[in-house]
Amino acid sequence: MKIDLSFGKRVVIKVGSSTLTHESGLLNIRKIETLVKCIADIQNSGRQIILVSSGAISCGIAKLGIYGKSLGTVEKQAAASVGQCELIDIYDRNFSQYGHKIAQILMTKDIVDDKARRDSASGTFMTLLSYGCIPIVNENDTLSSEQITFGGNDTLAISVARLVKADLIVNMSDVDGFYDKNPRTNPDAKLIEHIPEINDYFLSCAEGAGSGSKRGTGGMKAKLEAAESAMRHGIPMIILNGANPNILYDVFDGEFTGTYLGKL
Repeated sequence: MKIDLSFGKRVVIKVGSSTLTHESGLLNIRKIETLVKCIADIQNSGRQIILVSSGAISCGIAKLGIYGKSLGTVEKQAAASVGQCELIDIYDRNFSQYGHKIAQILMTKDIVDDKARRDSASGTFMTLLSYGCIPIVNENDTLSSEQITFGGNDTLAISVARLVKADLIVNMSDVDGFYDKNPRTNPDAKLIEHIPEINDYFLSCAEGAGSGSKRGTGGMKAKLEAAESAMRHGIPMIILNGANPNILYDVFDGEFTGTYLGKL
């Protein structure tokens, strides 16, 4: 679709585990390098980028050699503590090559729910942005079992967007956008390029659109619910396929394959 996104000066980019990792669960170095290069270049163009990144649990599971096993909450928390170290290290090394500073922020739901902590978090974000940093945000899965069980980075991206007063959210998924039915099982599924508001029809489509990949925790229903929350606060969202991170260039050039959720 074609759309003028020149208004998007402060952008939250959410990237899922399926984009960042191989089927083995190990980090996909080539994709991460491409993602970092694109974000660094977009930041250079005068925009401010906040990256909400999944991948810590998946990365930790692979590094501990427990991929494919059935894990409880405590095991996932342990995996997150291992994986987060590797994830932030590779981001730091890659962004440094392009002269960019990063900051790690781990969020829990109580930060958003409590006004004093919310205001404090907002102040931290805004200060980091003023210093030219690229905040890299994840759920604090190591300590917050609620986030692992009920949360997700689709929802986290909305909370972050509100904290930083973002103009736009780009949700990088493992499908090309929002379809009227599951494209993995229905070859006649149609991509819906624009959703001006959430209604019963789109909610019913989301119910049948399938869950997330086995390396992620979300699904199209979670993304639609997140978009509905964002739209209530005047923040549009784009859902697109993160298989090739270079698609971010297409987004800011104003012509891309994906779904735009919000008023035009």
